[in-house]
This record gives sequence, structure tokens and C-alpha cells, in this order.
Amino acid sequence: MKTHVTFINPPYPQGAHQHPPFIPLGIGYLAAVAERAGYQVDVIDCQAMQLTFDQLREELAKRKPDVVGMTATTLIYKSGAECAKIAKAVNPKIVTIIGGSHVSFWDENALNEYPALDIIVRKEGEETLLELMERIEAGKPYYDVVGTTCRNGAEIVKNPDRPYLQDLDSLPFPAHHLFPLDYLNKFGITIFPVYTSRGCTFWCSFCSAVRMFGRGYRMRSPKSVVDELEHLVKTFGAQQFTFYDDAFSVDQNRVREICNLIKERGLKIKWDCETRVDMVDRELLQLMKDAGCIAVWFGVEAGSQLVIDAMGKGYKLDTIKKSFKIAQDVGLMTVASVVLGFPEETPETLRETTKFVEELNPDDVGYYIATPYPGTPMHELVTQKGWLKITDFNRYDTATPIFETPYISSKQLVEMREKAFQSFYVRIGYIWKMWRKGGVYGKSATRTALAHLRRKIKAAF
Repeated sequence: MKTHVTFINPPYPQGAHQHPPFIPLGIGYLAAVAERAGYQVDVIDCQAMQLTFDQLREELAKRKPDVVGMTATTLIYKSGAECAKIAKAVNPKIVTIIGGSHVSFWDENALNEYPALDIIVRKEGEETLLELMERIEAGKPYYDVVGTTCRNGAEIVKNPDRPYLQDLDSLPFPAHHLFPLDYLNKFGITIFPVYTSRGCTFWCSFCSAVRMFGRGYRMRSPKSVVDELEHLVKTFGAQQFTFYDDAFSVDQNRVREICNLIKERGLKIKWDCETRVDMVDRELLQLMKDAGCIAVWFGVEAGSQLVIDAMGKGYKLDTIKKSFKIAQDVGLMTVASVVLGFPEETPETLRETTKFVEELNPDDVGYYIATPYPGTPMHELVTQKGWLKITDFNRYDTATPIFETPYISSKQLVEMREKAFQSFYVRIGYIWKMWRKGGVYGKSATRTALAHLRRKIKAAF
């Protein structure tokens, strides 16, 4: 029988701010390439199914895998390491592999911190995984596989980076059939995430994704993207999608081709995307809407030009205003993604930001606290300055201040963030507007608004 690999999406740490569960596409691609190569593959999605570690232990004992692979963002790094510890307790012969953005830059530390971890896969993992599986199945040493940091006896070996995969069309579609899709339903709809590219052309100082997937922008062909959409519609009855690319419209001509193909094939779908404010125009946004786009997440990041420049974003406040106005004019919902507490932040710049966001009048807003992920310049800066206050990665949830500067205290940041949320959400006109919009985003925004209203009422008493 072929080697059996079980992929695990680790649970969130207890008490951390949790985002709604989505299909973890990193695992989806790894599972797909392993399955295509003939290995026995399954997935345990602890987040979607809300499994405890005890329940995970039962699942592993039942499935009896030879290899266990975990994904690890910074927030779930320790949880992923605990999954490896459980796997070793179930069967000490299981080979444990962990990959993802956090361990790509915390590799040697991870192996030193957690003896249950055997292999770190750094950065992009599909080709590395297949080489590891071949070695493991053949009973050959794997400590020298490119793209890994491994144990070789008592020694830790850091191998060279593996070159990035250039032909993304060569990858199979993610293995959606291995996930508990019924558990990922939100307001009656399962939203399917889709990657159409990897990498980014920009180098923002707080972003770990570009350092994970590279500064070169690698794109799938429009045909491959729309083939996947059509496959998901026909196979799983998918109706709504979210494009997970960090900047969907880097190549605007490719976006136009994707939109035209969606229309040509008669796909009656809804979708949203995230992109930069300086990478859209009226003609493109109108075409996107005509092809089923219902919402655009824009990286506003700040309403202070000083902070935007410090982040390395490379655009002006007027560009943000213009893009929001155009998107709203063509009938798209707009979402402002904002980072609060960046190292240059002061109470004054934060107030500028919240005022600016309200002037933009988006349909929804995400106020995320600046989080210094390992591997980013921001992490290096706050560490060098002695500003880093929290080293427990279980608290790196974008809702908790991790560092404190001389310019704004953690207490101020938390209080001002909540006031910003309440100022935006706790408006009768806003709640009524979003309730009337309905759909996943309208209902979600309404629920969020009511939650902040309850907090405001509770604080008043």
C-alpha cells in the first residue's frame, strides 16, 4: 500500500480572535499533488470541525497515517507543534512535517523548541513535499532535500531554498473533496477561495506573504482560473468565490480576460477580491461587476500619508479616495482593510485614519492591529528597538498589541481601535443599510455592528 499522509489544519489557540474558517488552500494544493502522485491522502480540518486535541488524537489513531503534515501561520504555530506531539504519541514512527509562513522564517527555532517536529518545509511546498514523500516511502534519508530544514541525528540541517514553481497551471486544482465542506457554510453559502497568482510586486514592511511566495508575480492563465471556477460550480454546486490573491489586479489585462471568460461560459456566480487602490480604473471595475464581482477589499492601510509612506505602500490618499468612489459608483461593495499601530503611529495619525475611513464610506472595514510576523522588516525593527512586548505567538491574532512604541501605548491602541469600530458600525443608518443588502457580506456586517453596539451599551453601564 502507498504511503499514507494526513494533513492537519490546526485549531486556533484558546482565547485568540478567530476569523471565520475557509478552506486552507495551502493544504488543498499539497493534498492534491500528493493524491495525484498516488499516495493515500486525507485531511483533518480542526478549525472547520472545531476539534479538540483529544479528538484529533482519536482521529489520528483511527486513520493510522505514516506522515502527518501541518500548516502554520504565526497564530497557529504552537497549535501545529502540539499536533505533531500528538502524532508522535499515537505512533512514534510517524514522520511529522510542518510548513507555512511562520516556520519558513522560524525553522531552526521550531526544531529546537519542539522535538516532535521532524521536518520544516520552507516557503512553497508542493515540489518539496513530493520529494520528501518519495524518500520516506523508499526508506531513504531526507535530511538533504532542498527547501527544508531537517534533523540529521542531533544536527539541524538547513538546506538551500527551492526555486519557486513558475508554471502554476501545472498544479492540480486543490483537493476540495477532502475537506468537510458542510462545516464551512456561512449564512447558507459556502464561499470557495481561489488563488490565481502567487507572489507580489511590492515589498510592504509588514507583509510576510510576499516573503513567503516571492517578489516575482507568478500568474495562472485566465483559462486555468475559469476552468477551476467551472469545476467547482459543477462538482460542488459552488455559487460564490473569493480570490485570495494579495493584489488580484496587478495585471489588469489578465483580469479582463478572466472576466470575459466567466461571461462567455455563462457562469452565474458571485465573487470578491482584494487589490491595491492604484491598480483599478472605472472600466475594469465595471467589467468585474458585469462578471459577477460583488465586493472589493482595498488595502487602505492608513489615512495618514506619513504612515502610508512608512509602510512602503507607494500611493497617495487621493488615489484611495478616487478608487473607492469609482467602485461605489459602479455598484460594488467596498471594504477598507486598515492597519492600526504601525511603528510610526501616534494618537493623532490614528484619529486621521479613522476619520479618513469614515469619509470613504465603505460598506465594511477591518481594523487590524499591526502584528510583527517573523521574517518581516517590522519584526526586525520592533525587536531591535526593544519595543516587542509579547513573544507568545498564540496572541498574534491582529487584535492584540504585540509591541509598544514611545508614541502610543498598547492601552491607547486597544481603546482607540474599539472607538473606531463603534464610530463606524454603531449607526442606525448603517445597520439598516447592511441588513437590506443581505447576502453573506450584508449579514456579516450587520452581525458585527450589533456586536459593537452591545459592547458600547455594556461599557456605558
